[in-house]
Amino acid sequence: MRRDYLRPTLLISASMAIGVVGWSGYVTLLPVALAFPVLWSIARTRMIASLVSAGYFLAASRGLPQGVAAFYSSDIWPGFLLWLCASLSFVAVHTVLWTGTAGIRPFRYLLAAVIMAIPPFGITGWAHPVTAAGVLFPGCGWWGLGLMTAGLAGLVTRIWPAVAIALTGFWLWPAAIWTDPKLPEAWHGVDLEIGASLGREAGLQRHRDLIATVRAAAGSGARFVLLPESALGFWTPTVERLWTGAIADNTVTVIAGAAMIDADGYDNVLVGIDRNGGRILYRERMPVPGSMWQPWRSWFGENGGARADFFANPIVFVGASRAAPLICYEQLIIWPILQSMRHDPDAILAVGNGWWTQGTSIVAIQRAATTAWAKLFAKPLVMAFNT
Repeated sequence: MRRDYLRPTLLISASMAIGVVGWSGYVTLLPVALAFPVLWSIARTRMIASLVSAGYFLAASRGLPQGVAAFYSSDIWPGFLLWLCASLSFVAVHTVLWTGTAGIRPFRYLLAAVIMAIPPFGITGWAHPVTAAGVLFPGCGWWGLGLMTAGLAGLVTRIWPAVAIALTGFWLWPAAIWTDPKLPEAWHGVDLEIGASLGREAGLQRHRDLIATVRAAAGSGARFVLLPESALGFWTPTVERLWTGAIADNTVTVIAGAAMIDADGYDNVLVGIDRNGGRILYRERMPVPGSMWQPWRSWFGENGGARADFFANPIVFVGASRAAPLICYEQLIIWPILQSMRHDPDAILAVGNGWWTQGTSIVAIQRAATTAWAKLFAKPLVMAFNT
């Protein structure tokens, strides 16, 4: 009887360890997540496969309860419930598609991987093992993504040990000589440590401080300055005039996060500002479910919440360049970056406002995932986060 429980216990414990280590925020450890499909495939029953999936996902997203508690200034229970609810789609997909038939198992796993990469299930498709492609196959682009997909399929077959050894070989060499993506010429990303006041404190002094930061960057040779999500607060004609006037004597272009509000809700956006004025560059495709995106409001005739544009504006034009923007939550899921890469942008712009994640690895995971995608497609990367 003890043996009957020992194997499942080891599998579940191993899946949790893989979730913790693979999604620790260190980009070169992302390939550890590739052990998950192996554990999923060698589970002997659907129930064990379900528990293995739950252990992996809950461990990978372990920062959510604490982060939600900080965001809402509440105790940990609302975050704990959201954490469990968010795991349901991942666990359900991998439970339904698990099979004990070896011949069709690779097709079932690849179907699960695709389902968790695109809406609707992809909305909570965090901790996707395919993210490790940028570590194993840097610079290989779509070919590297194809090789990673083939590797995932191989890991759920009977020859998984040979596939694992091959993938480990691909992992060790890039990890030994790892370098972060380069910064585009004339760009500067600004990291802030302002905490929860960013985006909420809309006073004139806050804008003056940010303007001074931009002017200092421009004085160091930057022509394009990226500020974090929500840096400008609400985007209004008054804010536009203030910023346009402040940089009227300069050639710098500022890209910054803001919110556009109307009677029905708001858009989480990136705006571009230069001496000729400001404009909306990008509307977030996937805001954070629950705290920002609340589609159920419309079911009860209520307004509010952030709009999700899903597949809109995959690239934006900044000067003569095309950029792939990713705001906060979009860095944790799959389809926004892949949709943007189909248009072959010149660079990736990643912003976030992670003050609420303090004490967790969420921002580090966002940075690691975005770095991995930039390395896979050999794209320069500019990041700007507030903590």
